[in-house]
Amino acid sequence: MNSTTRNYLRKLAHDLNPIVMVGKNGLTASVEEAVNQALTSHELIKVKFIDFKSSKKELTAQLSESVHAELISLIGNIAILFRQNRDPDNRKIKEVFF
Repeated sequence: MNSTTRNYLRKLAHDLNPIVMVGKNGLTASVEEAVNQALTSHELIKVKFIDFKSSKKELTAQLSESVHAELISLIGNIAILFRQNRDPDNRKIKEVFF
């Protein structure tokens, strides 16, 4: 993904609220499932780290790999993830340039 696409998606995510929170239990199967469902529904989501703030980079990389999503940015304790819907008719974000 090029920087133009990342900047475009970061701009779209600016007004979004975090959908999934990573709390005291860390990165569990239920968190991965919630992220997977949110990406299927919304394509572009924010994940907030309540705990595990010191290892958020590693956890975000692990999470994005497990749900096959692209990490757009990690600012503070909030990660922005993107995964385009496979079905072109259900895509929310149509102007993505890879």
